[in-house]
Amino acid sequence: MDEKKIEELDNKQYIVVKLGSEQYGIDIQYVDNIVRMQRVTRVPKAQPYFKGVINIRGEVIPVMSLRLKFGLEPDEFKNATRILIIKIEPQAAVGMIVDEVKEVITLSEEDVDRVTGGNDERSAYLFGVGKQPDGLVSLLNVPAVVVEKDGTI
Repeated sequence: MDEKKIEELDNKQYIVVKLGSEQYGIDIQYVDNIVRMQRVTRVPKAQPYFKGVINIRGEVIPVMSLRLKFGLEPDEFKNATRILIIKIEPQAAVGMIVDEVKEVITLSEEDVDRVTGGNDERSAYLFGVGKQPDGLVSLLNVPAVVVEKDGTI
């Protein structure tokens, strides 16, 4: 393999989303779909950040608010609000409500600083920080965000 091909293997693509003034990168390999905000059917006795379920092409998908999961102020649904359909396993999907989907970026290993230490719950949801010309992007550890402490999705 030539050098360019090897270099491309080290690069990863991330979808950059906004939550308030913060930017987060989500590994594109986990993103199955991006849909406009729609009516979410509440489910009783669910965690506070779990907003309910939606129906996408006959599949019932649980939807969570990343804002509430991260301890931010509640969602304000605007025109740019989107639900990212995330698939960790082929048969299990979950929706994440984000304020806005900005762009797709490509980062190399050198562009990513790993997060070490940090004992608050929110830092457990990050695996690194991506460096871009126009600023930093917190890179989400998607399985840690989606999977509950007891191992359920």
